[in-house]
Amino acid sequence: MATLSAYPSANPNPNFLSPTDQTNHNQESLPQVQPHPSTDPEPNPTPNANSNFHTPLSTPSDAVPPAAPPPSLLHLSFNQDQGCFAAGTDHGFRIYNCDPFREIFRRDFDRGGGIGVVEMLFRCNILALVGGGSDPQYPPNKVMIWDDHQSRCIGELSSRSEVRSVRLRRDRIVVVLEQKIFVHNFADLKLLHQIDTIANPKGLCAVSQGAGSLVLVCPGLQKGQVRVEHYASKRTKFIMAHDSRIACFVLSQDGQLLATSSSKGTLVRIFNTVDGSLLQEVRRGADRAEIYSLAFSSNAQWLAVSSDKGTVHVFSLKINAGSPGIDRSRSASDIVTSPHSSLSFIRGVLPKYFSSEWSVAQFRLVEGSQYIVAFGHRKNTVVILGIDGRAVGYGCSFYRCQFDPVNGGEMTQLEYHNFLKPEAAF
Repeated sequence: MATLSAYPSANPNPNFLSPTDQTNHNQESLPQVQPHPSTDPEPNPTPNANSNFHTPLSTPSDAVPPAAPPPSLLHLSFNQDQGCFAAGTDHGFRIYNCDPFREIFRRDFDRGGGIGVVEMLFRCNILALVGGGSDPQYPPNKVMIWDDHQSRCIGELSSRSEVRSVRLRRDRIVVVLEQKIFVHNFADLKLLHQIDTIANPKGLCAVSQGAGSLVLVCPGLQKGQVRVEHYASKRTKFIMAHDSRIACFVLSQDGQLLATSSSKGTLVRIFNTVDGSLLQEVRRGADRAEIYSLAFSSNAQWLAVSSDKGTVHVFSLKINAGSPGIDRSRSASDIVTSPHSSLSFIRGVLPKYFSSEWSVAQFRLVEGSQYIVAFGHRKNTVVILGIDGRAVGYGCSFYRCQFDPVNGGEMTQLEYHNFLKPEAAF
């Protein structure tokens, strides 16, 4: 059972980023977090506003300090519009802008400082933090709601076990534990819903981010099953997506489409969340693989997949308005047919593998390394984050790639950056 504490009311400011970073992005308005009586027997005291933090990046002085040891990466995640990403380290956390790529903000802690989860709320000053690493800044069983304009926590949510992940919307905070999920109201942190799941060590959970009502997806109570909660209609839909356990899934922004992969990592299936129907199935490869991330493009025309095989795939989706509950306005020229096996003409005779839909574009990285993927704001671009052999001894990698939607094939690398480097390297 989760317990909660709230500190004096915050005034969430939508301008978390500097004015230059707000270009072409709508400002976000958020609810105020109101005080709420603590049910924790010993709630944490309100942190000192400036007690263990450095200020945001400032103009360096003439003196060149000695190189600090590079931080160790504990967490990477994109924000809801995939225009920024957050890195949690053993020293604190950092926020990066994707286009143009640059570090725009950081908080480094003097003592401890391990942050195992950083969940952004679009581009505002409110974040959710969970301690992590060998020396966590906060208990790993607490979600700290951090207001960076006040440089302090404005609320916390406590549980009896370690927090695996957090998902934020403007109106909800979703806390994911090993076998439970708690849905809280953002304004007052009240518990609204509790869900039991099968063992979920990765903290798999997805929530819709469109202006409409909340759609939440999480593992069900059976192997290979996903649970879809439609909060507006108060309907729960269970989908048997795979025979083996669920390894990864993602929702489209509006919550109408769900892409899933299993521990086998060979197939990705796309479902209609309204009725649970299977809309499309695409093949990543023939060999088993661990799928690290899935991402829909903003118009749900493309799906990107990253895995431990070191290849990022982009698939064309053929979702149309004829699917029940799906409202898609795409012309025939927008729909690109994915490649099929050359033996697909005898489908039904040979195994299903030979009639599978394959990716239209690929980008090759270092095999065995972990990457997460998202679609860029530039047309037909993909952004990839991870640790690979190109980072010289330390640091993480940022790639921006472009794919050809007509001819497909290998993606073109447009940009590469190594980040999380020692201080003197900036």
